[in-house]
Amino acid sequence: MSLKRLIQGPRPVTAPLVLNPLMAKMVEAAGFPAGYLGGGATGYLKVALEANLNLTEMCQAGLDIRAVTSLPLILDGACGYGDPMHMHRTIGMSEAAGFAAIEIEDQLVPKRAHHHVGIEHMIPMELMTAKIAEAVAARRHPDFLIIGRTNAVRASTMDDALRRGEAYRKAGADLLLLSMARTPEQVRLIGERLGGPLMYLTTRGGLATLGMTLDDLGGLGYRLVADPSTPLAAAFASWKRVYADLADGFGIRSRDTTDWHAIEKDMLAAIDIDKLLAVERATVEKR
Repeated sequence: MSLKRLIQGPRPVTAPLVLNPLMAKMVEAAGFPAGYLGGGATGYLKVALEANLNLTEMCQAGLDIRAVTSLPLILDGACGYGDPMHMHRTIGMSEAAGFAAIEIEDQLVPKRAHHHVGIEHMIPMELMTAKIAEAVAARRHPDFLIIGRTNAVRASTMDDALRRGEAYRKAGADLLLLSMARTPEQVRLIGERLGGPLMYLTTRGGLATLGMTLDDLGGLGYRLVADPSTPLAAAFASWKRVYADLADGFGIRSRDTTDWHAIEKDMLAAIDIDKLLAVERATVEKR
């Protein structure tokens, strides 16, 4: 089912972070209806920050992921990788890579690393509305969603964020994301003032850090909830522990040998190796 149809339901569609095909298969196995290719997390993974990413490498990641799953995938498209004219290639490539939606924010191009320390460089509302309008004009598939994002909640004022949200919707955005809303009061105000459909980005830990449920958000018009960072943060902590253990004599003694076999078996199941083996048995390995 397309993401456009999924968000018609009363409960928000949940989309955890997906950075590669293995994560995508795990998300699919867990029963999630969608995935989120985050720019911030991809920047961390590449040790370059989101400010240094480009459209081509994000689309390549999307192709790799879509090669193994049909789950709708949302692209964190940063600032759209350009001005209004550039939106035509950005949208064309995003659709061609198989994304179900793109999120475009109202920050300066090229994006700066200072975003990660709380300093935003926002563009005028009029320029952002032109970018959204051109993104909509460039769309070829009616199910492809344009998400208009503003960081004004943190960078400016809530009133400015709400004005921008209204303008981005008028320009044609299918969903609005007022990022950095971190309290139930802010989340409710956005829902009451703008109405749906809205998107919400969680902090690390998901909705547990907000104190609101999916049903709460659904009642306020939120139709899409994405977690852009928790899986990578958890994986980083696990990797750090493993490397620290290996550094002490180059051996992990906290697990029994059979544990590693069980993990490998679980991982092979996640990539559906039995399906591939069955093909070989029916063809090149046939006796």
